[in-house]
Amino acid sequence: MTRKTKAAEAAAPNTVPEAMSTEAIAAAAAETAAGFGEMWKTLAGLQIPPASLAELQSNYLNQATALWNASLQSSQGKPAEPAKPLTDRRFANPAWTANPASAFMAQLYLLNASTLQQMAEKVEGEDKARARVRFAVQQFVDAASPSNFLALNPEAQALALESKGETLTKGMQMLWNDLQRGHVSQTDESAFEVGRNVATTAGDIVFENEFFQLIEYKPLTEKVFERPLLFVPPCINKYYILDLQPDNSLIRYAVAQGHRLFVISWRNPDESCKGWTWDDYIEQAAIKAISVTQEISGSKTIDTLGFCVGGTILSTALGVLAARGEQPAASVTLLTTLIDFSSNGILDIFVDEASVKKRETTIGLQAPKGPGLLKGQELGSTFSMLRPNDLVWNYVVGNYLKGEAPPPFDLLYWNGDSTNMSGPMYCWYLRHTYLQNDLKIPGRLTVCGEPLDLGKIKAPVYIYGSREDHIVPWEAAYRSTQVFKGECRYVLGASGHIAGVINPPAKKKRSHWIGKTDALPPSADDWMASATEQPGSWWTDWSEWLAAHAGALKPAPKTPGNRKYKVIEPAPGRYVQEKA
Repeated sequence: MTRKTKAAEAAAPNTVPEAMSTEAIAAAAAETAAGFGEMWKTLAGLQIPPASLAELQSNYLNQATALWNASLQSSQGKPAEPAKPLTDRRFANPAWTANPASAFMAQLYLLNASTLQQMAEKVEGEDKARARVRFAVQQFVDAASPSNFLALNPEAQALALESKGETLTKGMQMLWNDLQRGHVSQTDESAFEVGRNVATTAGDIVFENEFFQLIEYKPLTEKVFERPLLFVPPCINKYYILDLQPDNSLIRYAVAQGHRLFVISWRNPDESCKGWTWDDYIEQAAIKAISVTQEISGSKTIDTLGFCVGGTILSTALGVLAARGEQPAASVTLLTTLIDFSSNGILDIFVDEASVKKRETTIGLQAPKGPGLLKGQELGSTFSMLRPNDLVWNYVVGNYLKGEAPPPFDLLYWNGDSTNMSGPMYCWYLRHTYLQNDLKIPGRLTVCGEPLDLGKIKAPVYIYGSREDHIVPWEAAYRSTQVFKGECRYVLGASGHIAGVINPPAKKKRSHWIGKTDALPPSADDWMASATEQPGSWWTDWSEWLAAHAGALKPAPKTPGNRKYKVIEPAPGRYVQEKA
């Protein structure tokens, strides 16, 4: 997403730092490079090989000296080698190049950032420790950008001069408002209301307990498939990511394809819910939703879909039911879901025995003062810091330094509508998935009193991954094909965790990859080597696959629910309205 900005007509004072001798520059650069090296030597025993460190120091010294000399010659009107263009979008405004001091500062920052990142890559040590170093360096590098500071940002200064300080006044007002909200605004939150202009597909709440409400959607076709379809969205977000707008709603699309659709809308946990466990979420939510869907539809088997953590919950529930001798699923669809947690990208750096133990003794069942809640704000901040330039500093600069209110954007409104998690459930999830990777191992876990073996789920499984997903890497999503023992189909879509999933066919965007055969080798790379790229959305492929498992067509029901399960209220219901 881009902001509307005014071109800066005035530049900051046209100055450069005071002239220094080449020897002084070389000494300062060498001192800086040596300082970088000393910093790394003290980090938890991690080391950079001496030869690599010497090479990095030498390269830094040469580039810093050349950069200074070029800036110095330019300021004196002497011919100089052209500086590297400022291709980084943070410095794209002409104000950065119009002012030699700002151009020099941006170039020096980019050089320092590149050097630090290269040093992080050269660190020797255990993989997780090295990943943490790279993450910490990236956080520091992104936060230290001169574009983030009013005193160093010529574009923001020019806007302040041009507006006679009005942009600064607006920026301070937005900062104050965000301090009251507790988070950086990414969109105009006043422009959206759940049920009015997001989550608008027609439906009714036909069941509720303390964990969830169950929505049954109004049919859009005269006939529907005999088997209903149940969506289990992630409990760490609100379900309406699947129903933002009519033209990009997976919920509306499924209903329009003739499916009688039921969707779980999770309750946003408060203090009264802080003792909820993983078993509670499985038994009282997922399994209960399956049972109610069966009762209302009159169908012994149903089609099911889980998204992200919702897919992990759904798979666990079906595994518990399989242990009880029940096979309620005619099909299972898993969207960007983790089952095998062997390696999970950047999220792995946050999880180790010490961090999980700390959570267990502060908000888990082992907490001396009793269990607590993981606040939605903490989760939201963690995910934002995975992409700090896009989801944090972009808005700090735009909102506070430039005084530009972010435009309305439904996806970012949803992103800021955070949800809490009960401490015991969260701690169980961390330990038994990300830390110990127990879920994929038959019999390793007992859930709801049953030994868990996901291989006993007999339903065919459609598994989707997104190629640029930084939360569930596509290779990690692919590993689920090796856990389930029945028929599996794997499809890879372009883009990331959300944009890859929410990709309606009518927009004709992006592409997807399908394997040449039904063979699913152990290696994701081997699968990719034989896959073919197809234009457009993966939704059409999924719809064809799902129709083959949905049964015959029959007249659509005229009313939602049944005699036992009567309408409680219209969709989207109360639970989704609750704020963290």
